[in-house]
Amino acid sequence: MNLNDLSIMSLYSAMAVYALAFIAFAIDLAKRSAAVDAAAVQTADTHGQGAASVAASASSSAGGSGASTLTMNRLSARINNDATTPYSHSASLRVGMSLTVLAWALHLFATVTRGIVADRVPWANMYEFAMTGTLLIVAVYLVVLIRVDLRFLGTFVTGLVLVLLGVAAVSFYVEVAPLPPALQSAWLVIHVFVASLGTGFFALGFALSFVQLLQFRRESLLADTRPVRLRFLATLPSAATLENLAYRVNIIGFILWTFTLMAGSVWAEQAWGRYWGWDTKEVWTFIIWVIYAGYIHARATRGWRGSRSAWLSLIGFAAVLFNFGIVNVFFKGLHAYSGL
Repeated sequence: MNLNDLSIMSLYSAMAVYALAFIAFAIDLAKRSAAVDAAAVQTADTHGQGAASVAASASSSAGGSGASTLTMNRLSARINNDATTPYSHSASLRVGMSLTVLAWALHLFATVTRGIVADRVPWANMYEFAMTGTLLIVAVYLVVLIRVDLRFLGTFVTGLVLVLLGVAAVSFYVEVAPLPPALQSAWLVIHVFVASLGTGFFALGFALSFVQLLQFRRESLLADTRPVRLRFLATLPSAATLENLAYRVNIIGFILWTFTLMAGSVWAEQAWGRYWGWDTKEVWTFIIWVIYAGYIHARATRGWRGSRSAWLSLIGFAAVLFNFGIVNVFFKGLHAYSGL
């Protein structure tokens, strides 16, 4: 077995472990829903006993007193159901995190060995960029966990990475090939790595915004006293907290993407003698920058909060995926380095 085969085997092993981590995180969410159901039943029983006691004493009280007590019971039930419950000791959550770290280590080994085989940085074509990009998505997630407990996003992060790696392994794989002349530059290391790192932050912001929309919907249903289906959301942070986290993460991604745009212009001047040429890849990179600039501007100065800001975050990451999966494959231009 040569080093290239070892890289491929390590990548498929990482995908298998990511799949196991996804299952463990999904089990954790299912347990959260079951815990919320059990808590709701217990709360209903407690309130039922309290209502019986109130009814017994209401025969000598005004009818308005009984209605007031019933209203307070409903408010109490809603607050109890909406309270965030710590799940740091969940066995399935710990297993999911351990498997994610193991999968990331295998993923890192596969990426590094690919670079050794190619004798260059491992992000010169679609397959390699997908390897490195997804590696950095998980790396950003693990680093952010040091400051903020976002383990509840494990299902979304591992699921996204698993899908992207699966598409890359099936559709984008190419044999190791020498670099085209235009890519033989130190800017390949700087420009593409920073773009990949920015994509990692955008991916985390996408996951937070997606959960924010679910949580916002749940909070709206609770306000209207309507039933909620995704009950595990009761154990997650509020929509406002998720929105603030997504905003901070996306700002970091936007700063990195701004540098990507500037570095790409400098590289284009060195390679082709012009800073900007309206190539399809350049245009879409700028479109992504405009979307996230609009997202930050609208939230900071226009007061766009709640679902509107979340949708802008989702649209921005959809543009990132379009830039990677569609523009690189189906649009020809000076940036046609997919290797396909």
